[in-house]
Amino acid sequence: MVRGSPADQDRAIGLALDAGINYFDTAVQYGNGVSETNLGRIMAARKPPGVAVATKVRIPSANFAAIGKTVAESMDGSLQRLKMDHVDIFHLHNPITLHGGGESLSVAQVRNEVVPAFEALRKAGKTRFLGITAVGETAALHEVIDAELIDSAQVSYNMLNASAAAALPPNYPAQDYGRLFDHTRKAKVGVVGIRVLAAGALTGTAERHPIASPPPAPIGSAHSYEMDLERARRLMPLVSEGFAGSLAEAAIRFAITHPAMGTILVGMATVEEFEGSLAAVLKGPLPQAALDRLNALTAGFSGEAR
Repeated sequence: MVRGSPADQDRAIGLALDAGINYFDTAVQYGNGVSETNLGRIMAARKPPGVAVATKVRIPSANFAAIGKTVAESMDGSLQRLKMDHVDIFHLHNPITLHGGGESLSVAQVRNEVVPAFEALRKAGKTRFLGITAVGETAALHEVIDAELIDSAQVSYNMLNASAAAALPPNYPAQDYGRLFDHTRKAKVGVVGIRVLAAGALTGTAERHPIASPPPAPIGSAHSYEMDLERARRLMPLVSEGFAGSLAEAAIRFAITHPAMGTILVGMATVEEFEGSLAAVLKGPLPQAALDRLNALTAGFSGEAR
């Protein structure tokens, strides 16, 4: 939706709508507003019924003294680009930590400033639901979710780090999200799965399409993309032993297996990548035997450097 051709963008969204996909996720940061603009152009032309659109706000640390104003202005800019009068979900894009620092927001800032600013937008009819991108410190994320301040959380969950669902093995080289799904379910917070392919590492190949984004910094797994890729390749027995047709297929089917998952986000550069992701979803969740094999494979990561 940033560097693809308008024809391919329209075709991909048309195929998604035909398949029954009804959630579209974007953000100001995706191409500095270009993704919002292109999504808005297509949605305005197609006017599909029953579709939910979400976008995000990232508050720069230079604006932490004016959080409410920054949130309101970001929303107005997003709506203008999207050609919409409201979005269904508005997600905070900043990391959340207990005490703040850097570009992260503290729990207190989220509770006392971000949430009231989001609620003002909801009252004004500009969003229906409030959300966070659940990155930052685990304890802080638990605190925000447990407080029932939000409706939606975008949660990192993939075959390299399943700690949102289950306890990690001892000395496992990834951030421990402390069974975050237990918290979202108790608070009745909807879950959007992110980093399902670990930014592409879980394809098992370093090759990227010419219009794909460069590999971003990992979230919740290794500290480098190269290390994520190396570990991902060690999961190839899932393919060679017949559990999935490709590593990417296994990763997508793994992500939809947990019952807390509401929907998943899969980055794509081409219509064909979309079609491959859809085909994986239509095969359904991974069977228990595949999950058992995955657990045996990832257990071997314990004790390695993150």
